[in-house]
Amino acid sequence: MNWRDGQNFLRKVTIKKVFNAAKVFLSYKISKTTGKLFHKGLPISISIEPTTSCNLRCPECPSGLRSFTRPTGMLNLTLFRKIIDQMKDHVIYLTLYFQGEPYLNPDFLNMVKYASSNKIYTSTSTNAHYLSDESAKKTVESGLDRLIISIDGTTQEVYEVYRKGGKLDKVIEGTEKILKWKKALKSSTPHIIFQFLVVKANEDQVEEVNKLAGILGVDEVVLKTAQIYDYENGSELIPEKDKYSRYKQTNNGKWVLKNKLENSCWKMWQSCVFTWDGKVLPCCFDKDGQFQLGDMKTDAFDSIWNNDKYKAFRKSILNSRKEIEICKNCTEGTKVWA
Repeated sequence: MNWRDGQNFLRKVTIKKVFNAAKVFLSYKISKTTGKLFHKGLPISISIEPTTSCNLRCPECPSGLRSFTRPTGMLNLTLFRKIIDQMKDHVIYLTLYFQGEPYLNPDFLNMVKYASSNKIYTSTSTNAHYLSDESAKKTVESGLDRLIISIDGTTQEVYEVYRKGGKLDKVIEGTEKILKWKKALKSSTPHIIFQFLVVKANEDQVEEVNKLAGILGVDEVVLKTAQIYDYENGSELIPEKDKYSRYKQTNNGKWVLKNKLENSCWKMWQSCVFTWDGKVLPCCFDKDGQFQLGDMKTDAFDSIWNNDKYKAFRKSILNSRKEIEICKNCTEGTKVWA
């Protein structure tokens, strides 16, 4: 977060939100230290899923593989507004993304506008294939604060190793259109990030993606380590350079997570995920919705956030996180800096 983006973020912060965040942070620290559940406050950040649909077929993504075991579809604007209306007084940061390509939802930018009008910092992640001149202009006008653009290669041959069905020139063109309209409309937002998912095929292009970002005028480059579902026996996607990998190979040839799973998780105290159909999930690793903790179509969020299911899940995190299926492939080391 650079100084301009930081200033923009702080403009969304209120005294009420700070007080709530302090309660959440303190209760998390008490729980982590004592190993006993203590929870106060409401979410600081949330993710809402505009759609599960996607135009690409990325090999480690349920949307790309069309492999969801939960229902697929698109979030409607009415349900989105219902969620925001219950969250606006305490949420600072909204990620309008979970699975799928957000721009495929025709109401996506209307959702951004609504959240922005309620003083919530808005962010999304896109493969940039739908950033036409018109949608690029509307994106800047919507008030979107942060636009993360996936660019996993600096040549088409390398880019399509992971972004199956994607076109690198579309990504670059879309980026240029956003930058053009930011300048034309004299807007400081969105803060544009090139996100580079590092895999074996592209790990030697890190320097090149930084150069490309500089030439285009992109604000920031973030390198992200790749999540591999069946990593135990290795994968052709795992980078050779250790700093770019979530995994390491053991003496018996098997692969394991590099980072040890602690019996704590900040996300369980300060954030949650809403699926397109209103289900409340604990975090972004629950891609198939194994742990549905509530339903916004039938219940108020305050009752969901502290219901018996949520309490039980938080307790299980404190007792033995490694036994929870969605936690087994989780690591804090998802990002490295360019």
